[in-house]
Amino acid sequence: MDNPAEKYISETELRQFDGENGPIYIAYDGVVYDVTDSAKWRKGMHENLHFPGQDLTSEIDEAPHGDEVFNRPYIKVVGKIGRK
Repeated sequence: MDNPAEKYISETELRQFDGENGPIYIAYDGVVYDVTDSAKWRKGMHENLHFPGQDLTSEIDEAPHGDEVFNRPYIKVVGKIGRK
């Protein structure tokens, strides 16, 4: 299995993971997460504020939680944002 820490996902690729035809990915602080199994993302848009397939780093201050949310067992690291 590939090591997620070594996989790079471009912002263009990230936008494709909007849940329309598969998994839901978001990025935060340089890391790309699979949030498909999160009940808060099942309908696509999170809390009617945040779109899937986006880098949400600048939006964390608007959330009622901090980055500890990315430690939940149903949130999976799938790579890093950018190019190698």
